[in-house]
Amino acid sequence: MNEVLLRSLTPSVLGILLRRGVDFAAAEDAVQDALVEAVRVWPTDPPRDPKGWLVTVAWRRFLDATRADAARRRREDLVDEEPAPGPASAVDDTLQLYFLCAHSSLTPSSAVALTLRAVGGLTTRQIAQAYLVPEATMAQRISRAKRTVTGVRFDQPGDVATVLRVLYLVFNEGYSGDVDLAAEAIRLTRQLAAAIDHPEVAGLLALMLLHHARRAARTAPDGSLVPLAEQDRGRWDTKSIAEGVEILQAALASDRLGEFQAQAAIAALHADAPTAEETDWVQIVEWYDELARLTDSPIVRLNRAVAVGEADGPRAGLAVLTALDDSLPRHAAVAAYLHERDGDLATAARLYAEAAQKAPNLAERDHLTRQAARLNARRCR
Repeated sequence: MNEVLLRSLTPSVLGILLRRGVDFAAAEDAVQDALVEAVRVWPTDPPRDPKGWLVTVAWRRFLDATRADAARRRREDLVDEEPAPGPASAVDDTLQLYFLCAHSSLTPSSAVALTLRAVGGLTTRQIAQAYLVPEATMAQRISRAKRTVTGVRFDQPGDVATVLRVLYLVFNEGYSGDVDLAAEAIRLTRQLAAAIDHPEVAGLLALMLLHHARRAARTAPDGSLVPLAEQDRGRWDTKSIAEGVEILQAALASDRLGEFQAQAAIAALHADAPTAEETDWVQIVEWYDELARLTDSPIVRLNRAVAVGEADGPRAGLAVLTALDDSLPRHAAVAAYLHERDGDLATAARLYAEAAQKAPNLAERDHLTRQAARLNARRCR
């Protein structure tokens, strides 16, 4: 396998796709997929025209992605901007596709990645960010998943847990504002909740509704992020909150606790507080303890450090933080917040600036930069 040849051909192949009118991100994804395929195929079947081979494969990958994106956009046109309460009245094939991609021949992580790419319409870069891995690693994972299911009969659809994880990641990507998929994820989760009696399906639907209820208050008129504590709670959607709480209570009554129910319980406690100061942080810490037990997720433990800092004071939160890997996403932002609460403005400003450099999107970067500037201005007074 001539890696030098591949590297030398990459700019040329990318340029050809760009001249054909493909936007840069899509062209880059298509070329990356073609390179991964070349690494697999060329050692045993080298092409006579390597450049032509790469262009052909990249173009086919682009067409496949475009068709998937067009299909997703057509589905999105069928739903309202905000999800309507109650069970879904119309069913399409999208949810079935989620189950088919969550095939038993794939590992759960590969099934999630493949579904997000093929059905959810997310780019390889967005999926990599959700999984906290390099984009090239995710591109290889998706390509391997595609190869695994090539020629496989999809008569044994995947399990509910994998489908729920896909729906949650699609919702999170939409909720972040990068791609407006939140309403579509809620719509599909409603369909699933109407089709099967499963406490974690109900827990996920409740979680989505409770988060989506705050969407209007998450950004200022200039597009900047508004932290939860500073949001105008009068702009929260009380109908969605009430529905989410009702669904959650019914799910918890089954006494089959899962991670989505625990997350929904935390979201419900935030939604129940009339003001940020009245938030029941002690109970939120208890729910984070349950969630950490269920998932053993470092991100959950990072969020728990914030909750401990609110319930028991910033130094208690910082003590929890010292046990966590400082390379975790948003670790610096959490440390900055807790140091600010503890009165150490210099350290907090430095950490906010550091967190801004690592922010996954422009809105978050701008918010953290403003936080650093605000503290530096206070220190200069």
